Amino acid sequence: MAKELEKATFGGGCFWCTEAIYLELKGVGEVKPGYSGGHIKNPSYEEVCAETTGHAEVVQITFEPKIISYSEILEVFFMTHDPTTLNRQGNDVGTQYRSAIFYHSEKQKQKAEKLIQLFGEDSIYENPIVTEVKEFREFYLAEDYHFNYFEKNKNQGYCQFIVAPKVEKFKKIFKDKLK
Repeated sequence: MAKELEKATFGGGCFWCTEAIYLELKGVGEVKPGYSGGHIKNPSYEEVCAETTGHAEVVQITFEPKIISYSEILEVFFMTHDPTTLNRQGNDVGTQYRSAIFYHSEKQKQKAEKLIQLFGEDSIYENPIVTEVKEFREFYLAEDYHFNYFEKNKNQGYCQFIVAPKVEKFKKIFKDKLK
């Protein structure tokens, strides 16, 4: 019997951080860095960083909903980046770093909107959530050197000071969901 797989596409700041986190989760198969939400076909990293394409840095996650649900994938998304800062995550500033959910089904849209509403009602965050929730339209793979970036570049400054602490914090919070 074939595995039932679903996709989720999220922008939560730099895709190096987001990819490193989702690769650690049970039930997650592939995590691909790329670009979504813009108006240019096949943008390059340089074009996206120049903010001329409208794209966000995203990861596209393939997961087994029998092992990890979309709601759990969303929970990790909201707990591993700041969904209240517009077009930035920490020192990474620009529209490509915006918080975004590109839903693949009406069910995903409803779950994302419901969770945002609940977080707002419960005042989980000090400021309002600015995460955009948009229908998935396209995904363009990032250049090869972005794949497994953290794993391949652990000694690089950005990875040591930004990615590593984020991954360690994630592992503590979600230790029961790790591979």
